[in-house]
Amino acid sequence: MKKSLLVSFVFVLVFLSSCLSSSIPEVPSDAFYKDPQASPEDRARDLLQYMTLDEKLGQMTQIDKRHFYEEEDIAIYQIGSILSGGGAAPSPNTPESWADMYDGFQRIAMSTRLAIPMIYGIDAVHGHNNVYGAVIFPHNIGLGATGNLELVEEVAHITAIEVAGTGIDWTFAPCVAVPRDERWGRTYEGFSEDPLLTAEMGAAAIRGYQGSDLSAEDTILATAKHFVSDGGTQGGEDQGNAVISEEELRSIHLLPYEYAIEESVGSIMASYSSWNGEKVHGSQYLLTDILKTEMGFNGLLVSDWAAVKQLPGSYEEQIAASINAGVDMVMVPDDYIEFLEAISECVRKKTISMDRIDEAVFKILRVKFQLGLFENPLTNRQYTETIGSEEHREVARQAVRESIVMLKNDATLPLSSDASQVIVAGTLANNLGPQCGGWTISWQGERGNEFTLGTTIFQAMEEALPGSEVIYDRKGENATGEEDYAIVVIGESPYAEYKGDKDDLSLPQSDIELIRLLKSKGLKVVTVLVSGRPRILNEALELSDAFLAVWLPGTEGVGVSDVLLGNYAPTGKLPHTWPASMDQIPINGEEGSGALFPMGFGLTY
Repeated sequence: MKKSLLVSFVFVLVFLSSCLSSSIPEVPSDAFYKDPQASPEDRARDLLQYMTLDEKLGQMTQIDKRHFYEEEDIAIYQIGSILSGGGAAPSPNTPESWADMYDGFQRIAMSTRLAIPMIYGIDAVHGHNNVYGAVIFPHNIGLGATGNLELVEEVAHITAIEVAGTGIDWTFAPCVAVPRDERWGRTYEGFSEDPLLTAEMGAAAIRGYQGSDLSAEDTILATAKHFVSDGGTQGGEDQGNAVISEEELRSIHLLPYEYAIEESVGSIMASYSSWNGEKVHGSQYLLTDILKTEMGFNGLLVSDWAAVKQLPGSYEEQIAASINAGVDMVMVPDDYIEFLEAISECVRKKTISMDRIDEAVFKILRVKFQLGLFENPLTNRQYTETIGSEEHREVARQAVRESIVMLKNDATLPLSSDASQVIVAGTLANNLGPQCGGWTISWQGERGNEFTLGTTIFQAMEEALPGSEVIYDRKGENATGEEDYAIVVIGESPYAEYKGDKDDLSLPQSDIELIRLLKSKGLKVVTVLVSGRPRILNEALELSDAFLAVWLPGTEGVGVSDVLLGNYAPTGKLPHTWPASMDQIPINGEEGSGALFPMGFGLTY
């Protein structure tokens, strides 16, 4: 017998033994929680009284889809939630396969004694970015540059529709971190260094995801993350330590959560980071005293990926500390048997009270009733057909247009559409992966053009100039100087989280030399920077005749060509202060700082 089956068999024996020694509450056929007209709160409280301890603890458990011993374990262990971490896709990676996978998991969950549906979570942080063919929107730093709250809400709503088209109910977005140090590898996940702009953008995204009625089929549960101060760590270290006063914590990092709670955000995710040396996941002061009691958040508080294991002590002590601090659902995400055994011991030893367990499970059940999962547990295939539609791509194109910030223009832009010959050069000119950045199909992002559907900046220029010869020359070696102009696309390779932490944000010398080469041939050079944060530009800005910061625009490179050719005059404004050198970082709007560009800067035609 396989080990996984043996483990499940042993657990079933233990479960049945516990059932024999303690009666299972009988559920009447007309139980109140079955009434769809009753309030989610009343239904959740009614259902709670019929649940055994094992069923309650299962509801508090979230597992990544890649870590089941057997899919039947969803029913055996009464699992409350499943997630797809970055890259956890079905095979083949198609919208239909996602919907089939979701429905299969849901049917197993519904086969249990109480038929409690599972809730499925995913990092749909700039579109439904794990799904092949879905629209990939600009990352939040680009949306922050638009300053357009209505557009951000529309982007989130389209994302909700595409997520719902795969059955999934819950996105771990928006990130409302306030990045204060560009060395942080998650800078692009935040909207801005400015707490107010971040708060307003986050609130708009929540409205787009959740709508006015969570039970509507085109809405999903939003998650404000990561509570709190993840953007304020020393040196921009991911999962690091924010050594800041409570006054700074409140004025900068708590403000976006105040707005999120006002928008009735359904869930909040705790941060890996620490505040003055204490891990947030174990801080009752932050998670309960401030977030739940003072700020009035009464939604679902979920842990981050295996974050509970970063707390001090044994696994039981780690679990007790996080649950008692205020975590309602634990993103385990792998060895769920180990977790369930440990949390059961915590309850047996009374290091976690039954009142605290009931409080957590109530919030999980209430969310499921709010989402209408008991009545409509399976995928609405009507929305599956809309994933990656032209209508959705047009909104992404507009988001790209509005996100672009023009940093320099020596009477070069807009470019002529009557050009006979154009050079498009640079490592990122014809590479969709870096254009989309991290959290695209896989956790760290991809390279090349085959991983999903989209248009590179080079391809966009080809389409926009059908009467011109548009030449892709990666290294600029074949330029003669007779071309009308050169577009150089440079920037960052994809990264996510701590793998993107970087001590030196200077542009590679090879990028600068490419610009210099094309300038030496007498060409007008427009530099397009693809990046998840401001970079130290060195000579690149001076050598260029025009310079655009396009951030991480996603799949719709046509939005970049629209601005280059004057079909849309640039309107984007910097969401961050742009440093002139590394010794200025961190720099956040300080007067007289000598920044290269202040926050809010942006030229137009």
